[in-house]
Amino acid sequence: MSDAVARLALERVDHRFKGLPPDAEGRTVGELAAERRSLFTGGFTTPVLVLSAEALDHNLRVMERWSAEHGLAFAPHGKTSMAPQLFERQIAHGAWGITAANIAQVRVYRAFGIRRIFLANEVVDAAALRWLAGELTAHPDVQLILYVDSLRGVELMDEALRTGEFARPLDVVVELGVPGGRTGARTEAECEAVADAVAASDTLRLVGVACYEAEVPDANAERVGAWLRRLVALAAAFDKAGRFAGVEEIVVSAGGSSWFDVVGEVFAELPALSAPVLKLLRSGAYVTHDDGQYRRKTPFNRLAGEGELRPAFRLWAQVVSRPEPGQAFLNAGKRDAPYDLGLPEVQLVRSARDGAVRRASGMTITALADQHAFVALGEGAELEVGDWVGLGLSHPCTTFDKWQLIPLVTGDGTVTEFVRTFF
Repeated sequence: MSDAVARLALERVDHRFKGLPPDAEGRTVGELAAERRSLFTGGFTTPVLVLSAEALDHNLRVMERWSAEHGLAFAPHGKTSMAPQLFERQIAHGAWGITAANIAQVRVYRAFGIRRIFLANEVVDAAALRWLAGELTAHPDVQLILYVDSLRGVELMDEALRTGEFARPLDVVVELGVPGGRTGARTEAECEAVADAVAASDTLRLVGVACYEAEVPDANAERVGAWLRRLVALAAAFDKAGRFAGVEEIVVSAGGSSWFDVVGEVFAELPALSAPVLKLLRSGAYVTHDDGQYRRKTPFNRLAGEGELRPAFRLWAQVVSRPEPGQAFLNAGKRDAPYDLGLPEVQLVRSARDGAVRRASGMTITALADQHAFVALGEGAELEVGDWVGLGLSHPCTTFDKWQLIPLVTGDGTVTEFVRTFF
């Protein structure tokens, strides 16, 4: 990936990128990064989203160590960031490959040279399927695995692939789905029928099973564990029935960002099968963590002594209005901050008078408009027009997709790099 990622530094800075210094227009991204400007005094405009260099590095190391200690291969979900620079770092920190949700994401991955891709969806678009098969034919070193969950899906996949001359079948895993949840065959019998349909096709090859355990209703460790044991039992039953005959490696995959501890525990119970097993974890939100949803739900809250994740995002906005007592307005809103899993959290204030930074107190965001945040101020809360306000955010997936170029900053506010996203 390194050459393709390195070329990102050659992109010119212009009006497309929010928050960057206006006087940087025309410089390359690499040239601007080399100037090591201060986020606060280097001409950056608000609102501006930044990533903590220290928190990012910490999170990469933590999940690399944790997954290795629990015998899990790791294919973090790339939809979280859609940032090839972060994919490169994740792979450098031991990731087997990167998970995708759709064909558009796979095309981005391939453009940046990712060779192992887990596509966690059933693809029934003929053009997409033929592109995938053509990519595998043209690049024998590329490994791609995708879902199947229905007889009709297998039929459509086979029809699309039989119209071309491709070097190898597509590797698929049967998805076991949760009743009332999202995708996936609902029963083991349905999974067997889908597997039989795959076996009858020359264009597909069954290599494993998968699920998404976060869809379990009223999820807790016991219910999630029981569901994952059904997946493990399905893998063992498929293997006993000879469904994986000739497969070099059997894939068993699960793992969002809320229950990867239970995934590790249950996957450790998987009995020996007829071929080596790739126990593939797909958690993606860990790379930046957050100050809301995942701060509350991370398994590290239950894993005493096994590590912690640190929030890497901060959105800096500016106070642009104090029209009434107890009310302030910031110049960041729904176009800049996520709000689907909780409103931003006011954390820091940087004085416009002297640059002093203090912890925020008595300040709560109560609503977001398109371009404004409504801040309720408690008694004694000090906030002036012009002050910069640092916000903690909830939900990495809907943070990244609002920003095309994100400064990476060190603890003292020095901008050292820019992370490019592709949504």
